[in-house]
Amino acid sequence: MKKLRLGIVGCGRLNRIVAEAVADGLLPEYELVGCYSRTYESAEKLSSAMAERGIACKPCHTIEELLEQRPDIVAEAATPAGMRAVAVKCLENGCSIVCLSIGAFADESFYAEVRATAAKHGTKVYMASGATGGFDVLRTATLMGGATAEFFNEKGPNALKGTPVYDESLQQEQRVVFHGTATEAIAKFPTRVNVTVAASRASVGPEKMNVTMQSSPYFRGDTQRVEIRNPQVRATVDVYSATPEIAAWSVVAVLQNIVSPIVF
Repeated sequence: MKKLRLGIVGCGRLNRIVAEAVADGLLPEYELVGCYSRTYESAEKLSSAMAERGIACKPCHTIEELLEQRPDIVAEAATPAGMRAVAVKCLENGCSIVCLSIGAFADESFYAEVRATAAKHGTKVYMASGATGGFDVLRTATLMGGATAEFFNEKGPNALKGTPVYDESLQQEQRVVFHGTATEAIAKFPTRVNVTVAASRASVGPEKMNVTMQSSPYFRGDTQRVEIRNPQVRATVDVYSATPEIAAWSVVAVLQNIVSPIVF
């Protein structure tokens, strides 16, 4: 069986796990052919690490150079801005995407453009579950009609440093620091709440998904809880993760599903 050619967009901690999954034999149907990141140094670092494992993964200066390696699929773990910069180029060049920066899809016009481009060129965008999950039940409950959805996220105060809501009092005081739609959440926290947009796209949409973010002193990691209701069903998906690594492994799981004869 011919291997699928896999590219990497975003060469940080998360895609390092994806690349290592290839090296460890967890993705035997894939050949890692190239990597691209915001800085060439990051791509070089990942390429060197793969070379030590006997894998030739070309570091690329641009997304165009990565696409010259003819990947069938790219694993994206950059930022929503990075996703916006590369998505259409990948799709129109015959390359599907497994993405983590789903916050980019809060923008309806970009979402529509990506969907139309993928349809035109026979490519796909696979939205990895990241630090949450249950997309199947969210989609099912929504299809049944009359669904409403709520998303709750708990973080420690240090995870909010550098955002508009942070102040030192959060180190001692538990507080709801945000309540609004998924669209508003990703606008205020561009790199911290991709999962809210992912869950909303799997269900009621970013404008109808209500999001609450709570800061708790001494809390480490993330709690992501989504609840969906319709007249017949109430379902809750509640995930705690001590580190972001679950997001990377969700990409590995999607890549396995793409080539599996049995799909979960």
